[in-house]
Amino acid sequence: MSINHAILGILSCRSLTGYDLKKIIQDSPFMYWSGNNNQIYKSLVELLEEGYVTNEVQHQESSPSKKIYTITAEGTAELKRWVLSAAEPPELKKHFLVQLAWADQLSSEELNTLIADYEEEVRMQILMQKEKHKRGTFAPARTKREVYLWDMIHENIIASYESELNWLEKLRNGITN
Repeated sequence: MSINHAILGILSCRSLTGYDLKKIIQDSPFMYWSGNNNQIYKSLVELLEEGYVTNEVQHQESSPSKKIYTITAEGTAELKRWVLSAAEPPELKKHFLVQLAWADQLSSEELNTLIADYEEEVRMQILMQKEKHKRGTFAPARTKREVYLWDMIHENIIASYESELNWLEKLRNGITN
């Protein structure tokens, strides 16, 4: 994921501080990025230099001043260009699969524990994602179509975890037989 484009997308909904952007991205079930916390601030500087965002310093009496970032017309055009670009193929990076690849050296009990622990983690992810969706974590709702698209994103995430549970059941059955 391009952190710059995620930031432009979020700012297309409303103006925000860097801290607010960081929180939204960290809480998102699908806006993954592998950078550190400073990456968002570095990206904001890049976007500012490219003319894709502006910022306004808001002074506060009892707290430090904060910068509010707003997308520009050029930023909106760049976001649209990126949205229209070809999608990358889905990534399948699962730590568990690497563990499973070398799991033949485990006893049956150890293997069962490995699978059960992972299965529990998948179940927890399903519950967390359903709760996040119910609580309405950041999701713009400017149009009915946008609401539907964001609902479908959450459905895709939950369906992926549910598919993982089905696969785990198949794995257990194959090992048992």
